[in-house]
Amino acid sequence: MMSLSPSLSSPNNLLLREMKSEERGLYLIHLLLTCANHVAAGNLENANATLEQISLLASPDGDTMQRIAAYFMESLADRILKTWPGIHRALNSTRVTMLSEEILVQKLFFELFPFLKVAYVLTNQAIIEAMEGEKVIHIIDLNAAEAAQWIALLQVLSARPEGPPHLRITGIHQKKEMLDQVAHRLTEEAEKLDIPFQFNPVVSKLENLDFDKLRVKTGEALAISSILQLHSLLAFDDEALRRKSPRLLKVSNGIHMQRVLSLSQTTLGDMLEKDMVNGYTPSPDSTSSSPASFTTSNSMNMESFLNALWGLSPKVMVVTEQDCNHNGPTLMDRLLEALYSYAALFDCLESTVSRTSLERLRVEKMIFGEEIKNIIACEGPDRKERHEKLEKWFQRFDQAGFGNVPLSYYGMLQARRFVQSYGSEGYRMRDENGCVLICWQDRPMFSISAWRSRK
Repeated sequence: MMSLSPSLSSPNNLLLREMKSEERGLYLIHLLLTCANHVAAGNLENANATLEQISLLASPDGDTMQRIAAYFMESLADRILKTWPGIHRALNSTRVTMLSEEILVQKLFFELFPFLKVAYVLTNQAIIEAMEGEKVIHIIDLNAAEAAQWIALLQVLSARPEGPPHLRITGIHQKKEMLDQVAHRLTEEAEKLDIPFQFNPVVSKLENLDFDKLRVKTGEALAISSILQLHSLLAFDDEALRRKSPRLLKVSNGIHMQRVLSLSQTTLGDMLEKDMVNGYTPSPDSTSSSPASFTTSNSMNMESFLNALWGLSPKVMVVTEQDCNHNGPTLMDRLLEALYSYAALFDCLESTVSRTSLERLRVEKMIFGEEIKNIIACEGPDRKERHEKLEKWFQRFDQAGFGNVPLSYYGMLQARRFVQSYGSEGYRMRDENGCVLICWQDRPMFSISAWRSRK
């Protein structure tokens, strides 16, 4: 095994720089897992030496594994810094994201991937089918950051043979400026199409939502749209669990440089598979592994939020979530799963967008990089990116009194045609018990499911 020496000019480090892409990728995976174990165990000296090694190989504009490693390296370093809250706050005190930047990067994500477009198509189709014949429709959008979805719905509703319904959309977002922009675009489109329309803005975080402000009225048909939102409420579900000392998966001494150099991987998934299958065994966690902020909160947890949604009696609720398991109890659990899932997302871009693209760099840094940082560096209520698999959502919705509504054949046909026309053979769509999984190769990336209140 190569020594983790802090000397950047040592012969070992020169050898690292000359590695071929596949060799380098596998070694980066090993270094990240080793570093995560040092971080979890509170062994900062070894963590620092490993981060130094990673920094020689990682690059935000390199190949897929170099790019991923750059963001995981940053996230592990951020987790270390959180153990010194004063230093961490000082280093981040001038960090500001402009609303215009946030809108731009979300637009880029919409354009570079088919995921949101497919979610909009399936959500709108489920709403249209559930609202057939209804004259007064109320839609609650749990994250009203984009008008495009509802503009498409307005256009379909305007063509109804019996004439358009009266439509009210309640949009929830924590930034008033975002809601103002969405309201302006939708009002303008509704006037153009001559559809009776109201927009009800609710400025709030989801966990602090006052359900009275939704102004749900008797006699209106209600639909709820949640696109990549519900997982954040899981941050308030593990108040008791996060106070216990969880187990940690520990690095074994399994990987040697000879093994690294002899393996010939063709995909990042292969690299991950080879490195992770037998490399880790359970061991006790360190009490210093979790920089959690142990603050109490009046925020709603998942159970109470879903119960409140059930109480509104929606005719349909359509939910889109990232289909990954990023809510494991330990740092190593989450790092292993996140390496797999973000490898697939970075691979999507690698196959469709140039490495020198600034648009690609923005999406990777401002969306994926920030999500990775939240998954790896945060604990407790601060850890919002708690993506879970479809089967977990099935259990939660069932316990909350919701019944699954299978997505229609016509909706799936529309979505499948869209995916097939996207221009990359890597994107696939799978029917899973009446729900849709959008995949990259064979790996599920996003799930879309529809539900109604069971009375």
